[in-house]
Amino acid sequence: MPPTNFSEGQHALAFLISEAPGTRSRENVIILSGSGSTRPLTAGMVVGKRLSGATAAAVAWPGNVGNGVMGAITTSAVVKRGVYRLAIITAAAGAGLFQLFDPDGLIVEIGNVAAAFSSGGLAFTLADGGTDFAAGDGFDLEVSVGTDKYLQIDAAGTFGEQNASGILAQDITALDGTDAKNGLVYVRDCEVNASELVWPASFTADQKEDALLQLNRLGIRER
Repeated sequence: MPPTNFSEGQHALAFLISEAPGTRSRENVIILSGSGSTRPLTAGMVVGKRLSGATAAAVAWPGNVGNGVMGAITTSAVVKRGVYRLAIITAAAGAGLFQLFDPDGLIVEIGNVAAAFSSGGLAFTLADGGTDFAAGDGFDLEVSVGTDKYLQIDAAGTFGEQNASGILAQDITALDGTDAKNGLVYVRDCEVNASELVWPASFTADQKEDALLQLNRLGIRER
């Protein structure tokens, strides 16, 4: 009788070498619901996250010359928590140009006063007022609240899951249309065995290297 071959699955925490004292290295997280099917995730899987349900509010800079106001701001899953800065760079009658910076100080895009703008996870219209904006005027756009939801890293993603945000501790499955609320993810300050990490089958060596660098920035060091 031929021998039977067995395949041993990934063990919970098999990747972990050491972690910070207490619970500093890990967080209880929400796993994003499946879309059309369940979303099974595996222990050791490198995960990204999406920000869902964030809100944003605008505050005009003190000393603004122009008196135009910011319209309603909507957010998408690529938005970042923190303060975006909008600076008028070119004044014009009934118009003008502004530059938007994200919370990390990176340039998002140049937009137009009195025209719809959508980029960097924010969408809004900055209205022109009775007094035109001057170069140097601006607004702070504070993004707050919202819920981080985790899923497997995806290099082709555009909603945040393209960036490595941690490593899943245990197997877990989110049902179709229902988030799983008991995920455990190592998000900072730990040492891991790189050979025990789980990647998408399509990931290239370069993509893995990029993701490991992102984990290193979080204090997650591979050995």
